[in-house]
Amino acid sequence: MIEDYNVYVYSKKEWIKLFLQGGAIGFCIGILFYSSIIGAILLGSYGFIFVQNKKKQKIEERKWILNLQFKDGLSSVSAALNAGYSVENAFHQAVMDLKLMYPADAFIVQEFEGMVRQIKMNMTVEEVLMDFSIRSKIEDITNFAEVFVTAKRTGGDIVKIIRRTCKTIGDKVEVKREILTMITGKKFETSIMCLIPFCIILYLRLFSAGFLEPLYNNTFGAVFMTIVLILYYFVYKLAHKIMKIEI
Repeated sequence: MIEDYNVYVYSKKEWIKLFLQGGAIGFCIGILFYSSIIGAILLGSYGFIFVQNKKKQKIEERKWILNLQFKDGLSSVSAALNAGYSVENAFHQAVMDLKLMYPADAFIVQEFEGMVRQIKMNMTVEEVLMDFSIRSKIEDITNFAEVFVTAKRTGGDIVKIIRRTCKTIGDKVEVKREILTMITGKKFETSIMCLIPFCIILYLRLFSAGFLEPLYNNTFGAVFMTIVLILYYFVYKLAHKIMKIEI
């Protein structure tokens, strides 16, 4: 079980690998924009930013995977309840079903196994679900936990609530999956557009070196290229922010 899904801890090997990738990108940009080893080394520090950006991406990917798997977990719990199991035993049955769909180290398998262990230690299902929602910080899981707790307190039909919640989450996940599929092409186009400025500069440096010569090895050129890089970075971040759609 993961203590906090909003926190991602790199292994030493993973951190070094990503830092070298980001450093290499920054170094190449430094050579391309400044034609200077000093500038390249300074931009090589982009490796630190690259590592942080990748961490955010990995956190989002992990939470999306957990969200997808949670939908299947709820389906298994709902099926067990329909078969006559109690709520507590339904989670135990769901673990066996999930192990047929996912490997043993899958997020949802580990989480449901942890919940079953906690229930056996006399924790209530409500407490277990609320703990899961706090650690995952995923809207669908939080909503389900709150609805479940309210239903338990007011004596609502748990089976009906879980079935309806499962359908709602499933519909929401499918809509998001369709949107992601639709904008995949746009993301690729954005990536190509982001590479165009570098390709143009590289082309000019290889085939018309004299055209860019006034921008290198002087203060004005360094300041101009720095402004261009800053503007490019903000445009790059804006483009990716536009592509990020919350549902």
